[in-house]
Amino acid sequence: MKLTPLTPTPLLGLVLTGGRSTRMGTAKEELRWYGKQQQYAMADLLAKFCSAVSISCRPDQLEKISKSYTALPDAFPGMGPAGGILSAFQSRKEAAWLVVACDLPLLDEKALDLLVRYRNPEKTATVYESPVDQGPEPLAAIWEPKSFPLLLDFLKTGSRSPRKFLMSNDVLLLKPENPEVLRNVNTPEEAAEIQQILKDTQ
Repeated sequence: MKLTPLTPTPLLGLVLTGGRSTRMGTAKEELRWYGKQQQYAMADLLAKFCSAVSISCRPDQLEKISKSYTALPDAFPGMGPAGGILSAFQSRKEAAWLVVACDLPLLDEKALDLLVRYRNPEKTATVYESPVDQGPEPLAAIWEPKSFPLLLDFLKTGSRSPRKFLMSNDVLLLKPENPEVLRNVNTPEEAAEIQQILKDTQ
């Protein structure tokens, strides 16, 4: 009997931009680090590894996103990053999603390449280990299709934390070669620090 080759699970990209940016005082996704808004810089970076990329957003953000990019409005409002991830799976249940937050301006091609190369589709997710507390970093991770129903069930417990979900499931945890790539930016002071880092490396 001739065996039919398995079709690889599609890898799609998701940039999360749905936060309110209250500590920053301005929309983090619109900050410019590389000559363009961070949401677009991140989407362009993901496009090097994914067959398609979507920008996850609140419905009220939709009209502000450039028509040159694919927007994915939140179908699970009020759930934070978990809502964006669930919305992505609802749109393409058969795909794996390379999920990144828009507030990681130091995340680079090398770091994403490591995630993709070491991806284990048999796990719930392939994630980076946080340099802060060694826990899983859910917003720099590849979420496999099997995580969708598991995440839906997890939310019934009352928790909306993607990190707590990953901590209770079978994931591949990778150490970043450069921990700085996981530095997120939540305040104007942190933004100024990142700007200086980028200036010093140019």
